[in-house]
Amino acid sequence: MTILLGALALSAIVAPLLIRTCGRPAFALLALVPAGGFVWVLRHILAGTFADGQSIRAHYRWLPHYHLDLDFRLDSLSALFSLIILGIGALVLLYCWGYFDSNPYRLSLFGGQMVAFATAMYGLVTSNSFLLMYIFWEITSVLSFLLVGYYGERASSRRSAAQALMITGLGGLIMLVGIILLGRQTGVWYLSDIPTYTTWEQTPRIGAAVALILCGAISKSAIAPAHFWLPGAMAAPTPVSAYLHSAAMVKAGIYLVARLAPDFHVVATWYLVLIPLGVFTMLLGGWMALKQRDLKLVLAYGTVSQLGFITTVMAIGSPDALHAGLALTFAHSLFKATLFMIVGAIDHTTGTRDITDLAGLGRAQPLIAGTAILAAASMAGVPLLFGFIAKETALDAVLHEGLLAGMPGQLTLVGLVVGSILTMAYSLYFLYGAFSAKGQPEPSEAVRGMHRIGPLLWGPPVVLTALTLLLGLWPKPLGAAIGMHVHNVEPGAHVEELALWHGFTIPLALSAVIIAGGAIMFWQRDFLRRFHFDVPGLGSADSAYDATLDFLRNISLRMTASTQRGSLAINLGIIFAVLTLLPVGALLMGERPDIRMELWDTPWQAIPCFTIVVVSIGAAVSKNRLSGVILVGVTGYCMAILFALHGAPDLALTQTLVETIVMVVFMLVLRKLPTETHWNATPKKNRLRAWLSIAVGLAVTTVGLHAMNSRSADPISLTIPELAKEQGHGNNAVNVLLVDIRSWDTFGEITVLIIAAIGVASLIYRGRSFARPSRRPTLRVAGRRWLAGQIGGERARNRSLMVDVATRLLFPAMMVLSVYFFFAGHNAPGGGFAGGLVASLAFTLRYLAGGREELEETLPVDAGKLLGAGLLASAAAAVVPLFFGKAPLSSALWDLHLPLIGDVHVVSPLVFDAGVYLIVIGLTLHILRSLGGQLDRDEAMRKQRARDKARAMRRRHAARAAGNAGHVGKEKTW
Repeated sequence: MTILLGALALSAIVAPLLIRTCGRPAFALLALVPAGGFVWVLRHILAGTFADGQSIRAHYRWLPHYHLDLDFRLDSLSALFSLIILGIGALVLLYCWGYFDSNPYRLSLFGGQMVAFATAMYGLVTSNSFLLMYIFWEITSVLSFLLVGYYGERASSRRSAAQALMITGLGGLIMLVGIILLGRQTGVWYLSDIPTYTTWEQTPRIGAAVALILCGAISKSAIAPAHFWLPGAMAAPTPVSAYLHSAAMVKAGIYLVARLAPDFHVVATWYLVLIPLGVFTMLLGGWMALKQRDLKLVLAYGTVSQLGFITTVMAIGSPDALHAGLALTFAHSLFKATLFMIVGAIDHTTGTRDITDLAGLGRAQPLIAGTAILAAASMAGVPLLFGFIAKETALDAVLHEGLLAGMPGQLTLVGLVVGSILTMAYSLYFLYGAFSAKGQPEPSEAVRGMHRIGPLLWGPPVVLTALTLLLGLWPKPLGAAIGMHVHNVEPGAHVEELALWHGFTIPLALSAVIIAGGAIMFWQRDFLRRFHFDVPGLGSADSAYDATLDFLRNISLRMTASTQRGSLAINLGIIFAVLTLLPVGALLMGERPDIRMELWDTPWQAIPCFTIVVVSIGAAVSKNRLSGVILVGVTGYCMAILFALHGAPDLALTQTLVETIVMVVFMLVLRKLPTETHWNATPKKNRLRAWLSIAVGLAVTTVGLHAMNSRSADPISLTIPELAKEQGHGNNAVNVLLVDIRSWDTFGEITVLIIAAIGVASLIYRGRSFARPSRRPTLRVAGRRWLAGQIGGERARNRSLMVDVATRLLFPAMMVLSVYFFFAGHNAPGGGFAGGLVASLAFTLRYLAGGREELEETLPVDAGKLLGAGLLASAAAAVVPLFFGKAPLSSALWDLHLPLIGDVHVVSPLVFDAGVYLIVIGLTLHILRSLGGQLDRDEAMRKQRARDKARAMRRRHAARAAGNAGHVGKEKTW
């Protein structure tokens, strides 16, 4: 199971390269992976692997205290949805080969995103953990955003993509709150634990948790009032519509309802949310489909209607309803994916999807027309097709459902029948709009000018239609698979088998009424148009979405205008005021512990504290920028002394190195700014600032005192050294904490460092590329120079010999110290971060001594490559343990005996630490080459342009003067 997930993920990664290399035929190669997965899942279903509640499990421990274990489970329900995801996914990828004519760069990204979406959906339905499922849930939203926005140059595509992301992403966030609330109230964090919890009705706040979770299902499956994003998503290429918005993404909400309904239907909120919204969505979507002119929009609103139908039936939660809902899900995936691909073929060959521009297409393309007729007939519930069997099963389940006894069941049944009549009507309307002659003796211009529909365009929909027809005549295999899941949910349940003929029954009579009623509605479509208002009578959800965004945007602009006035002083004042008021207000309204204060642990601590106070006052009153930076830096060094006095040499070392490198960065920036600051504030404003500073100081001190005295449990620091020794195999608790125990936090932090480095370089280079060719460093010595850079020239002659000698002597020692810190950090003060900072200071020293040329000679490597290599090394330390059946970022120890050295203990977090080491050096190089070298280069270019301009002006003046002198000489001669 996880191998299939990994194969899908790997194919998504290689897809862009494969498509760029092989062109559009690469889609066929990509389709082999989901096709192979489909065959694998189907074999397990046919072999009865999932019978009697059995499943395929894969569990990887990772932060179990926070319920974040990577727990996967392929059971009967996951297997059924996997067939849809993988099977239709393979056919849609094959369809992409014929749909796209060219191979632009974005097509390669599109291919990777399509396969990645199949990966995310497969991960979603196989996740046993609620939180893991949520992660895949949000990944599908992001990928949907990228796929819908394929035509990014179109405003409609950008708007539709943002709308889909906004609605489904917001629903997912609300669902996350519900998941957490459910887990906190019941202790249920895994889907497999749901059947074991039997007191849902008595659980506090369970109704709120269920309603919040359903917000995610409703938004993902386009149930009203979140239905409007799905028709808008038709701006995507047709393969996206055929896969995401008919067979895969919108089925995520259906899957969640199917998973939860057997147990959650006892909660009152469940029925109140799903059944009324499902019936309303079915009626709304069917009615809206009848007024569209775009074939894709007809199918889009039809999808909305069908999703409402499936949700209503599935939400009932009984075995019969679950059986019927799953049958509807399969039927809908087959006929709707078929119809979308047929519309794509029509649009691809005629250049239009407008009903008014299509006439005579049925005679011109009988194969496509026949395929569409069968698929639309299945959608309408016409006998001999699987759609008819599924719809009749659903009507029978609702008709005899004991959980909906009385008026609720009758109203639900009436709503489903009326919605099915609308389905019949818009199915006929779709066929009429796409293929009829519309009373014209000759085909329309679009049909006459269409080119041939190739087998890659008609092949996949024909396969799906053949399945629809086959399952309509012989539904037993699929019925057995669905029945197996129903029996797993409720072992003693008895459900009617899927069959084409059950005799003369009420559902059969209702099917006849549906077909006849839908045909009459289509026949009287001109009469029905009178009721299609130009302005929706109940309002437009799409307009409400725009109005909501405008309202929030206006509020945001007003708040921003009132707080962000363009003044740094005002912005800081607001920040400090909030920092003062909020914590102190919370402290006053809450419980306050007893305060115990000690002046110091040792009198030596008073010296750095007094120094911090003095230099802070000096920095506040200093007008010289460089002096202010130095004074602020002194406070950092004093903090390092305090760390050392408290027995934290690692923190002291890191603080010292960070403060040094920060001061260097400040100086690189300050050299481009005026030396002095000019403060023109009035005495009144100065007094306000003074009171604010006093308030901030008192607030921070007071809150800090209460925070330190509020501890009621033993600090975790008491157990960290022991954990570091047992789990991380190291004596330096700080370093083991960073690269082993809490290495996930460190991985996030180094990722932020990379983003910061790229951001700094981007600001300085301003759109220009900051990549550079790399080469192996070589030792170059010329003449009597001590350093390699600036071999000749005036700048080299004016360099200080003392600085050159000191740099030449210090650089090797600093690099050796850097390597020592790196290797010794697991058991002594140091580590990859400290070692990287020492190496960074060594490179900074070379830069300050010899400029950008010296830095280039010292390490002629692209900083981006160092950052990338460091991130890959840290990621490898996280991923490699998975291949050995261990949790991510698990550590290992090897005891080696090296000649002349002795016993050596090597730990796997050393690889993670090496990544940190490289990232720190890469960050420093980015800063030095952008804030240092590039600014110097820009300044030199500006000065050179100024000199060239002055030289040109002097030449023009000289030429003008020579011309005037010649003219005067001629006049005198005359």
